[in-house]
Amino acid sequence: MNLQTLDNVSKEKLIAYINEYIKTDFSKVVQLLYRIDVSEATLKKTLQTHPEQDAAVLLADLIIERLAATKKAREQFSQGTISDEEERW
Repeated sequence: MNLQTLDNVSKEKLIAYINEYIKTDFSKVVQLLYRIDVSEATLKKTLQTHPEQDAAVLLADLIIERLAATKKAREQFSQGTISDEEERW
């Protein structure tokens, strides 16, 4: 699974993918979170505040939130709808 295909993957498939790699190759999970730019602080806080929940479900939610934020930012940038108050490059 790569970053381009994550937008088209169901949450259930993402959870299964994360669970599989938590069991077999945790470094792939860490690499995915890094590439998507999920904040380490947010990750730690989420896992600590929800210890009873499945970690894969929590990670999937964080990944989906981050991808949505990235997509929204790209759309705003490409449409030129960033307000004057926001930082522009």
